[in-house]
Amino acid sequence: MTVTETIEHGVAVFRIAGDVLGGPEAREINERLRRAVREGCKNAVLDVSGVGVVNSSGLGLLIAGLTIMRNAGGELRLAGVSSRLRKLLDVTKLSQVFPLDSTVEEALSHFLAI
Repeated sequence: MTVTETIEHGVAVFRIAGDVLGGPEAREINERLRRAVREGCKNAVLDVSGVGVVNSSGLGLLIAGLTIMRNAGGELRLAGVSSRLRKLLDVTKLSQVFPLDSTVEEALSHFLAI
């Protein structure tokens, strides 16, 4: 799994590619989210359009990220969710918890409208 990070319109955008299986990479993403909060970004987008497989540890990573952002008074949106990931989010009812957007631009537009 690789992660690139940018700040767009004051929102931290993380583009994730590869499989999300937990482990050291998961801790890295959550630490990056915490750092973004410390640096003043209360909102974040995870672009998961490049993600292949997500296991239960990967779901834990997503939930932890959402918790980090919400505890900071912000929000975490998922962008580019594949049909495979969408099915997993639906089965686990997490699609009712996470704000889902088709693209990063769509996710950003929600934050800009606030």
